Amino acid sequence: MSAEATTPGGTARERRVHRKDVLRLRQLGRAAVFRSTVRGGLPDAIEHVAQAHRRHHPRADLDALRRAYLLAESAHRGQFRKSGEPYITHPLAVTLILAELGAETTTLTASLLHDTVEDTEVTLDQVRADFGDEVGHLVDGVTKLEKVDYGAAAEPETFRKMLVATGSDVRVMSIKLADRLHNMRTLGVMRPEKQARIARVTRDVLIPLAERLGVQSVKTELEDLVFAILHPEEHAGARELIRRHGMGPDPLAEVAEAVRGVLREAGIGAEVVIRPRHVLSVHRIRLKRGDLGPYDYGRLLILVAEDADCYATLGELHTCFTPVVSEFKDFIAAPKFNLYRSLHTAFAAGSGQVAEVLVRTQAMHRVAEAGVVALGDPLRGGDGESADDGERVDPTRPGWLSRLLDWQRQAPDPDTFWTALRDELAQDREITVFGEAADAGPLQLPVGATCVDAAYARHGQAAHACIGARVNGRLATLRTVLRDGDTVHLLLAPDGSSSPSPEWLEYATTPAARIPIRRWLDSTQAAGAEPGTERVAPAGPGATAHPGSRRRPEEDPGEEAAAIVAAAPEAPVRLARCCTPVPPDSVRGFAVRGGAVTVHREDCPTAVRMAAAGRAPLPVSWRSGSVGCRVTLHAEALGRPELLADLTEALAAHGAAVLAAEVEPPRDQRVRHTYTLRLPDSAGLPRLMRAMRRVPGVYDVTRAARLQS
Repeated sequence: MSAEATTPGGTARERRVHRKDVLRLRQLGRAAVFRSTVRGGLPDAIEHVAQAHRRHHPRADLDALRRAYLLAESAHRGQFRKSGEPYITHPLAVTLILAELGAETTTLTASLLHDTVEDTEVTLDQVRADFGDEVGHLVDGVTKLEKVDYGAAAEPETFRKMLVATGSDVRVMSIKLADRLHNMRTLGVMRPEKQARIARVTRDVLIPLAERLGVQSVKTELEDLVFAILHPEEHAGARELIRRHGMGPDPLAEVAEAVRGVLREAGIGAEVVIRPRHVLSVHRIRLKRGDLGPYDYGRLLILVAEDADCYATLGELHTCFTPVVSEFKDFIAAPKFNLYRSLHTAFAAGSGQVAEVLVRTQAMHRVAEAGVVALGDPLRGGDGESADDGERVDPTRPGWLSRLLDWQRQAPDPDTFWTALRDELAQDREITVFGEAADAGPLQLPVGATCVDAAYARHGQAAHACIGARVNGRLATLRTVLRDGDTVHLLLAPDGSSSPSPEWLEYATTPAARIPIRRWLDSTQAAGAEPGTERVAPAGPGATAHPGSRRRPEEDPGEEAAAIVAAAPEAPVRLARCCTPVPPDSVRGFAVRGGAVTVHREDCPTAVRMAAAGRAPLPVSWRSGSVGCRVTLHAEALGRPELLADLTEALAAHGAAVLAAEVEPPRDQRVRHTYTLRLPDSAGLPRLMRAMRRVPGVYDVTRAARLQS
C-alpha cells in the first residue's frame, strides 16, 4: 500500500503541521533503523503513537501495540519506500493518524500490521494466532489482492473485499482511509500520471467513503490533496486567497469575542473558536458567491457541555444578533446519515456581513471529526460492555452500507461493480421512506430515488413483479421520485405474471435496482425471443407496454395454445389485441401474412370490417375454458380521490397482472380507465369484472372492442 505524495502547505498552519509530520517521520525512521531502545516496555519508535493513544484511552493496555510493532519492524526490515524512508515508517504513520483520531487498541494493532501479510513473509494465520481473530479480520480486510491473480480486476475486487469486510467491522475501512491519507501525503515521488490515477480513485471512492463514515478530518485533508493534484491552478489560486487573508488579523476574531460575551452573560459555559475553511472549501465558496467577504474564510465553532446547551446557545445568538433563517439546520434532532450532529446557523455581524456558526457538544465534536473511529469497538456498546446478542453497534450499517453490500452480490463483473460503486458513492445525501405495513421497516435511499429503487431495496429480485406503488395513500407510477418521509406501498403481480421493462432503466437510479434489471433483460435477450414477437412488459398506471415490437398491434402471440383452427391445425394462432377474446367467447379467425391466424370475437368491429371486405373467416374452437388469457377492460366511473388505487387493488386481489393502464381526462366528473391485463385463468374474468363494478364510484366495466387505426 505504499505510495508517496506532494506536501500540503500554503497557510502557516499547514506548514507547521507538515513540518511536525516530517519531524515525526524522521524520528520514527531513525528509531526503526537503529532498532530503538525500549523504555517503560515500549520501543521509542511507537512512543508518539502511545502518547496519542493515551490521550483518548488513558487505561489502555499497550502490550499488543508493543508486540505488533516488533513483528512489523522485523518483517519490514530492509524494505524502503520510494522516498528512501524505512518502510516501517508507513505503518507507524498510519497508526499515528488513527491514534490521534481516537481509535481503540485493536484498530491500532491491526494498523501496525496492515501491510505485513501483503508485503512480507508473515501469514494471516500467524497474525490470528499471535493477536486474535479480530486483528486477523482487520488485517485480512485491508490486504490487497494480487495483480498476478486478478489482473486489471485487482483494484475493484480489492475494494469489494474491503467493503464486504467493512460490513462486519467498520474498522477495516478506518485503517484503509488512514492508509490512503498517508500515501496521499507522500505521493510526490510518483510519476504525474500515477499521481493523477490514485487521486481520481481517492476522489471517486475513498473521499465519499470517508464522508459516509463521518471521518471529516480525513475527508477534508484528502480533498485538499486531491485538489492539488487534479486541479493545481485552482488549488494555487485558493491557497493564495487564504495566504492574503491570513496576512492581517482575522475579522472573525472580533465576532467571536462578541459571542463569548453574550454566552458569558447568559451563564452558558462554552468554548468559541474560529474554524478556518480548508482549501477546497474556500474554492467552492468562491465559485458559489464570487468575491469572498471577510467572514467567508472560516466559521465560528461553539463547543458546549450538553445537548440542552446547544439550543440555549442558539436562542441567545438569535436573540442578540440578526439571524439568517434560511441558514438554520438542526442536525441534532435529525442527524445526518453519517452520524454528524450539530446546529448550523448564521447571523449578520458588522457591515452586513454574514458569519456562519456551528454549535455542538464536545462529544458531538469528536464524532464530527472522527466519525466511526470515535465510536471505538463496534463489537461493544458505549460503556465497554458487549452489545446485546452479539450485534455490532454501528449506526451506519443499516443504511448505505447494507444497500451497497446487497447489490454488490449481484455484480459479479468487476467493471460493473466498479462503475456501480462510483455511481452509488456519488450520491451524497439520503432520504428515508417508510412502508405501510407494521413489519415494513424504513428504507434509506439516495436523493432522487424512485419507486423502482424502493421496490428493489425492499424486495430484491422479487421486485421484477412490481406493477406500481401507492405513495402516501395515492397510486403512483414506478418512475415517481420519492421524498424524505414518504410512505410507500409496493404493488407486486403474482409470481411469473409480470417482469421488468427496458424503460425501468430510465428511472432506476440505484445499482441495487439497475443491476438486477439489466441482468434480467440481458438474460431474456440471450434466451432469444422468437423473431416477430413481443415481450410484454409490466407498466405502472398511466404507462403503456413496451413498444419495441415488430408484430401487428392487434395480435397477441402469448396464448396460441389456447385456440384451435380446424381448417389449419398447424398454423400459429394469435389472439387479437383489439377485442382480447377469451373462453368461452364466440370467435372466428382470419389468415394473416406469414401463415398465422388471428382470432377475433365475432362481434369485434375489426372482424366485421374484414368480413365485409371479403376476407374469409375460419372456424375456431377453444382448447379449454381454464387457460391464461390477456384481456382489455374499460371501467367507467365517477371521478374521486384514490379511485385508481382501489381499482388496482381489486385487480391484484384477483391475480390480474397489469400490462398497461390508461386514465382518460375527466369529463363532467366522469372518468374512463382502460386496463390491459393478463389473467392466470380465463374462467375468472367474470368474477374480476364484478369485483371492479363493486369499487365505489364504478358504474360499468366492459370488454374492449374498438376499431384499430
